[in-house]
Amino acid sequence: MRVLGVDPGLTRCGVGVVEGVAGRPLAMVGVGVVRTPADAELSHRLLAVEQGIEHWLDEHRPEFVAVERVFSQHNVRTVMGTAQASAVAMLCAARRGIPVALHTPSEVKAAVTGSGRADKAQVGAMVTRLLRLDAPPKPADAADALALAICHIWRAPAQNRLQQAVALHASKGRTA
Repeated sequence: MRVLGVDPGLTRCGVGVVEGVAGRPLAMVGVGVVRTPADAELSHRLLAVEQGIEHWLDEHRPEFVAVERVFSQHNVRTVMGTAQASAVAMLCAARRGIPVALHTPSEVKAAVTGSGRADKAQVGAMVTRLLRLDAPPKPADAADALALAICHIWRAPAQNRLQQAVALHASKGRTA
């Protein structure tokens, strides 16, 4: 399974591609950051994020895209930009028919470190260890994108089984 993880943001949008399956060693395919100038017009920044993500989709051909679910922050301006970048990532994937999964920050931290309250340094250290890298990816947005991809690879099989069970149960309820 090849997953593009996206840590959405307007100034720095982390992107990382991981390949593998749950229970086996994972491999980093690529990692980076799509950057936009803070003083640019919002529409141009969103276009730059879209072009950057399209480039990553073209270059790495992921089977899934995992995006960090936007949660309420105290700074409304920050959360709006994050939500807009998140929507751009989902749109790019949907345009190509690539399934999108949303994962909360605490879900990703718990999957990668064992604690939903882990800090950025702990996430970076575990991403480094899990992908057998020489050093943590910089900036933290890049490490977070890889963590999202890892989380999806590990959680997708269970989520798929759960969705299939719910669908089976629902279909039996309609025929009864």
